[in-house]
Amino acid sequence: MPHPYNNEQLLEFLLTAPCTLAGQFVNSSNYTFFLTIETPYGDIKAVYKPVRGETPLWDFPTGTLSKREVAAFILSERLGWHIVPHTVFRRKKLPFGKGSVQYFIDHNPNRHYFNLTKQEKERLKPIALFDCLINNADRKGSHILQGDDGGVYCIDHGICFHVEDKLRTVIWDFAGQPIPYDYIQSLRGLLPDIEPDGQLFNALKDYLRKSEIKALAARARRLIEDGKFPVPINDRRQFPWPPV
Repeated sequence: MPHPYNNEQLLEFLLTAPCTLAGQFVNSSNYTFFLTIETPYGDIKAVYKPVRGETPLWDFPTGTLSKREVAAFILSERLGWHIVPHTVFRRKKLPFGKGSVQYFIDHNPNRHYFNLTKQEKERLKPIALFDCLINNADRKGSHILQGDDGGVYCIDHGICFHVEDKLRTVIWDFAGQPIPYDYIQSLRGLLPDIEPDGQLFNALKDYLRKSEIKALAARARRLIEDGKFPVPINDRRQFPWPPV
């Protein structure tokens, strides 16, 4: 069902509207919570990942995972793929301090990558390409949602955008296949915008290091030049664990 608000309103609600703690995801490696957010049109649900609840990692800068969630949303929107739920980095009036706040997609949690039909998996091409672009180090099967609204979405982008190759994903269905022309064109459209002082560069620089944005641009160019979905490399682990 369409929302009674537009994208700008939804982002503003996530960023500023009064919220209350509604629950916790107990199986997450980082502290992750449900929020109820009050709007003039009724309450909406959101997923909240506070910076102070992030587990330190040896290969990602401390306290940056929530911002990477926002960077993934910004990039998805700029591409026009709309596969990442609306996400903001909120600093005020949160139960455990600043962190990412992401609109919660109503979905059946029992439906994920590993029980999709072959036809349903065909809809995952933009997500598979997106993961190559953002260098997703942890695309599990449960990070793919079939929304009750009919859309297909991807979540959990805290360990993405590293400058070194860290792609780990369950989606290798399209390995070696040509990247559809429309997606190549979307990637081409990024290149001028992602140069220093470009619109996308300026939008991302509050959430990523300049070296990470530069690496993002390099991956986009490589995907355009190759024209095919990457294939797994046998001498390194390219599947996440656990896979779901």
